Amino acid sequence: MTCLRRDCLRYAAFGTMCQKKRATHNFSLSRDDLLTVFAQGAAMPTLTPQRALGRHVRAFHDTLFQGGLALRRATQIAIPFDTGALGQAAPRALMLTLLSAVLVLAQAMSALARPDSFADLAQKISPAVVNITTSTVVATGTGPSPLVPEGSPFEDFFKEFRDRDGDGDRPRRSSALGSGFVISEDGYIVTNNHVIDSADEIIIEFYEGGEMVAEVIGTDPKTDIALLKVDAKEPLPFVAFGDSDTARVGDWVIAMGNPLGQGFSVSAGIVSARNRALSGTYDDYIQTDAAINRGNSGGPLFDMNGEVVGVNTAILSPNGGSIGIGFSMASNVVARVVSQLQEFGETRRGWLGVRIQDVTDDVAEAIGLEKAAGALVTDVPEGPAADSGMLAGDVITSFDGVEVADTRALVRQVGNTAVGKAVRVVVFRDGGTKTLKVTLGRREEAEGAVPAGQMNDGGAPEAPQPQELLGLTLSVLDDELRGQLDLNDDSSGLVVRDVDELSEAYEKGLRAGDLITEAGQQKLNSVADLQARIDDTREAGRKSLLLLVRRAGEPRFVALTLDDPKAE
Repeated sequence: MTCLRRDCLRYAAFGTMCQKKRATHNFSLSRDDLLTVFAQGAAMPTLTPQRALGRHVRAFHDTLFQGGLALRRATQIAIPFDTGALGQAAPRALMLTLLSAVLVLAQAMSALARPDSFADLAQKISPAVVNITTSTVVATGTGPSPLVPEGSPFEDFFKEFRDRDGDGDRPRRSSALGSGFVISEDGYIVTNNHVIDSADEIIIEFYEGGEMVAEVIGTDPKTDIALLKVDAKEPLPFVAFGDSDTARVGDWVIAMGNPLGQGFSVSAGIVSARNRALSGTYDDYIQTDAAINRGNSGGPLFDMNGEVVGVNTAILSPNGGSIGIGFSMASNVVARVVSQLQEFGETRRGWLGVRIQDVTDDVAEAIGLEKAAGALVTDVPEGPAADSGMLAGDVITSFDGVEVADTRALVRQVGNTAVGKAVRVVVFRDGGTKTLKVTLGRREEAEGAVPAGQMNDGGAPEAPQPQELLGLTLSVLDDELRGQLDLNDDSSGLVVRDVDELSEAYEKGLRAGDLITEAGQQKLNSVADLQARIDDTREAGRKSLLLLVRRAGEPRFVALTLDDPKAE
């Protein structure tokens, strides 16, 4: 290998750098190198190639600054350079290489910058977006009406007022508006369940004109998704689902739909937040500041590739209009639901068969868990988990090879797992871990099969020989209390008669009528049993005691601090 030839060697700064890097086929120019080359080139006006090189280096330097890229971040720019092969053409080759680098960086910077216009993207994806009009027959006499005593002089007046249109109690047809989008050329359409719920007729209006009647293929109220189908005579324009997991906070998005019945409309914004939960079990919403109003429900949220990353579902607003807080169900959730609705006409989610709650810091300390993570099992009714040997008090730390962060994560993991699949579940029990093998059932079949909790009368039961402990007034469960609380004959534990309002127990939600069945994951049959658990916990050096509390049949764990002033 040789260095640059004689004409380039006259360029002192560049020649020195090349000498240092002559042993390689490539060399790199740092920012300081480039600035040095530029300075030397400007001082040698008689050398045309070098002057050109200086100009290009300067242009390169200015482009970086003008593009908003700090040169201090760019440590080096690698440039392929075979000095032996290039010979006297080296300066020209270097200039071309620098120009190429400028073009690449300019393209990168333009991709990161705000788009000049969304027009091309909107034009491309608009034909797949639809307006949805639904109609429902409702009875007019079902609403509230003034309570007028029979025989009152106002009776005829209110009857005339109610019937002044001549309709009386005749049913009338009510209409509602929403949005949707086509996902296949043969006419499958996705929208929100609440848009078409209870509708007698569903009309689809297309962007390019024309209307069609749609039928409902299936719905999923848990994610508020519905799948419709129109009988398309010709292939329809459609859009595809993108990967919502790749959406980042700050990414550009476009919302499309039929806001307030105004027809096809486009609004742009960014992803404001990810993984939002509203009220549903399987919530995974993308929050966006793109304008979403009534009528946008069921419409798509697009990324800059024209792929659907969300289904516009709800807004947070004090006045019913957009204030820049909208929620779109993530496309990865929607795609799974739509696939099942398309194949089965219904959803088929995995079911573990446990009641669970989050692990708090005090609960983790009470059971000796290193960190507050996982899902604490509060009850194990008949089902897959019970068959595998899972127990109340277990903490599920891993499901099917995936670490469990909290109850929400576990519910979603289980729901996304195929029915009938055998999975390994790791639980924390008695200070160690245990692996169970569970064959999942189907949630839809199990719902309603587990007996609902029985309600108490809400009053404080009376029981003989009450005792106070941990800020609680407690009595042993007897037949009289079982009858008052409507409990099974085999129920056992301590009934809470009263709670000191200054105690930690009150702060954590314990109330009169609650039934404490376990303490320290051992059953209670007397107040003495509870005192023994307190003593054992203190001897073990722990500061909290874990109680299993049932209210109206629903179990939950509560950890009480033993050094609470009201605990004695």
